[in-house]
Amino acid sequence: MSNARTARLSRRGLLAAGGALGLGALVTACGNEDSKDGGSDAKGAATSGSWSFKDDRGTTVKLDKVPANIVAFTGVAAALYDYGVEVKGVFGPTKTKDGKADVQAGDMDISKLTILGNTWDQFNVEKYAALAPDVLISTMFDAAGTLWYVPAASKDKIAKLAPSVGVSVYDRQITAPLQRMWELAGSLGGDMKAAKATDAKKRFEAASERLRKAAKAHPDIKVMAGSASQELFYVSGTNLSIDLEYFKALGVNFIEPPEKAKTQGGGWFESLSWENVDKYKADIIMMDDRTSAIQPADITEATWKKLPAVKAGQVIPRSAEPILSYDKCVPLVENLAKAIETAKKVG
Repeated sequence: MSNARTARLSRRGLLAAGGALGLGALVTACGNEDSKDGGSDAKGAATSGSWSFKDDRGTTVKLDKVPANIVAFTGVAAALYDYGVEVKGVFGPTKTKDGKADVQAGDMDISKLTILGNTWDQFNVEKYAALAPDVLISTMFDAAGTLWYVPAASKDKIAKLAPSVGVSVYDRQITAPLQRMWELAGSLGGDMKAAKATDAKKRFEAASERLRKAAKAHPDIKVMAGSASQELFYVSGTNLSIDLEYFKALGVNFIEPPEKAKTQGGGWFESLSWENVDKYKADIIMMDDRTSAIQPADITEATWKKLPAVKAGQVIPRSAEPILSYDKCVPLVENLAKAIETAKKVG
C-alpha cells in the first residue's frame, strides 16, 4: 500500500487500499414529502429564484438563486450530470494517469471541468476561489459529517468561500443516498420527470427484484467482496457498506470476516497476505473497480489464479464508491443478479 493510501486509512479508517468501503445498514427517512416551497425543507426547492436545501448534517443552505457555479466531489458531479445538472469544478479521482476519465467520473466530459484535485489531500483552493463557487457538494462517510475528499488542512479556508451540502453514505443502504441525490438534483434544476431519469429508477427497482429472486433461488452461492493492492488482498464485510448492505438485505449470501479481523482500519475489512488469499471459499468474487485498486486482469499472484471462483470465471466488478444515480446503479445490481443466476458452486 502506498504512503498516501496508508495515510488515508490512518486518518479516516474508511478504505482498504481502495477496496473495502464501509457504509450502512438501514434505510433512513429521506426528506419531507409535504414541503413544497423554498424554505428549510429536506428535499430542497427553487421558487421565485431562491434556493434552499437541508442536507444530511441537518444544515440548511439558503441562497438568493439556484446555484450556477457548483463544485462537487467527482462521483457526486457524475450523479448530478445524469440528471442534467452540470458542475464547474470537481475534486477527487477524475483523470487517470493516461489522461482518460476515471471510473468515478461517469459520463462527464472531463475536458470541460476544472479539476481542483485528483488525489487524496489535493485541493487547489486558489482555483476553487477563482470559480466563484455558489456551493460545494460532497458525500460523507462518517457520523461527524466530514466532507469526503475535502482536506482537513484547508477545510476552513474552503468553507469560507461557499456554503456546502453533504449527502450521507454512512450507516444506510444505497436506496437512501440514491433518493437524496434525486432530491438534490431536482432542487438544482434537474428534469426528474424526464424519461431517462424515471426509466432508470424503474430499471433499478426491476433489477433489485431480480437480485432478490436470484438470491432466494441460490442461497448456497457465497459471494466475497474484495480489493487488491501489491502487498495485500482485502475482504470487505457488509457492515456500513451501502451497496453490500443493500445486497445483503435482498438475500445475497456474503462471506463476512470475523469480528476480530474487522477491527482493522475502521472495522470493515480484513487484510490477507497473498499467501492466504484462499482463506475463504467463495463462489463469486466482487472486485473493487476503482483505479486505486489493482484490477483482476493485472493480478499476477499464483494463489489468486488458483482460486476456484477465478478459475471458473466467476469474478465481477464492484463499484465500492457507487455513482449515486439510478442509471449508474442499475448495472451494479444486474451484474450481481446475473452472476448468482449463472454461478457454479465452486467454493
